[in-house]
Amino acid sequence: MKALLSSCAAAAIQYDPELKVYYHRKLKEGKAKLTVLNAIKTKIINRVFAPVNRGTEYVVIKQYGQATWYLSFSRVKFCFWY
Repeated sequence: MKALLSSCAAAAIQYDPELKVYYHRKLKEGKAKLTVLNAIKTKIINRVFAPVNRGTEYVVIKQYGQATWYLSFSRVKFCFWY
């Protein structure tokens, strides 16, 4: 189970814009890579169990507003809206 969650965290860093920004921000703050991965694992678990505890379907709540974030890390630039 722990290995599966680690794989999910690695995929989330690549494909989830919110977690990608969180990961790079925490690394830039000087946090250890494994510490940040553990925090992302916790965020994934919270995302899974929140709808179960509420008794509702999963809803993406970061889709509001027109805020744009531009971040550049080394050679990678990415832009997303939420």
